[in-house]
Amino acid sequence: MNSLLVESPGLLTTVQDLGRRGYGPIGVSPSGAADAVALRLGNLLVGNDPGAAALEMTLMGGRFLFPDGATIALTGADFAPTVNGKPLEMWMTHHIEPGTRLCLVATRSYARSYLAISGGVRVPKFLGSASTHLLSGLGGFQGRALCKGDVLRVGRSPERRVQRRISQTALFALKPRKKLRVTDGPQSASFSEDTKHVFFHTRFRVSEQSDRLGVRLEGPQLSVNGPADMITEGVTLGAVQITPSGQLIILGVDQQTTGGYPKIANVISADFHRLGQLRPRDEIHFERTPLAVARSLWIEQERLLNSPKLLLA
Repeated sequence: MNSLLVESPGLLTTVQDLGRRGYGPIGVSPSGAADAVALRLGNLLVGNDPGAAALEMTLMGGRFLFPDGATIALTGADFAPTVNGKPLEMWMTHHIEPGTRLCLVATRSYARSYLAISGGVRVPKFLGSASTHLLSGLGGFQGRALCKGDVLRVGRSPERRVQRRISQTALFALKPRKKLRVTDGPQSASFSEDTKHVFFHTRFRVSEQSDRLGVRLEGPQLSVNGPADMITEGVTLGAVQITPSGQLIILGVDQQTTGGYPKIANVISADFHRLGQLRPRDEIHFERTPLAVARSLWIEQERLLNSPKLLLA
């Protein structure tokens, strides 16, 4: 078993995989990578299963030492990675020697970057997943963000060195965009046509208060017909809630499993990775999408993500 030494953890670095699905009824959030597309592509590049655990970095990367060497790939946001001071290209496989130091700085594009390592990051699983849920202190590495001096176990590099690169065509097709496509939410009928018009024709700004629990948006106050609070019910990833103050919150991967705010819309599954790459002060807008179209977009995306011949250059 090889290891990875955290010399500097960056702003917020956690162990994440594809999350723990199906535990919402007992109050456990799915967690997992905020941009599952980037995670899956990173694992493809290093020869892992799509859901292998990797490191998720937010807004600013860290500094990591590989005493035993490793086969790695960096995907998602561009944190200007370097190896021993030399620039490292993203979206491709790299075989690095023992004693190599990987450094990343502040993002130059989106919110989150992923470090995938051949063999995955080895941490105990909680409910079948290695993903970290920070609020509850469960999963990942000791249930927390990484700290200086942490030593993580990682898999060994394969003996056969295979070089892979994600094609520009695939990167363009999967590129996170500032348009979020949504279907009608369960309480959509509780909002007036005027409110819906504002919702679909306004550019909202991502608040500094956003995190993995939810993306808070700044913009015009939206009102609901009737009480702003309702009986608590189950909520889903990507639900767009309207708070009593009239502001919007889009639920993220560390979401609570129930909520009492009316939901005007829900981000479609094919755009979840876009949601995970939003930075504070980004401006976004919503586009109404029929359920049938949302389903076809998800099927199309999954077909691409499960087709190495289409993904690799």
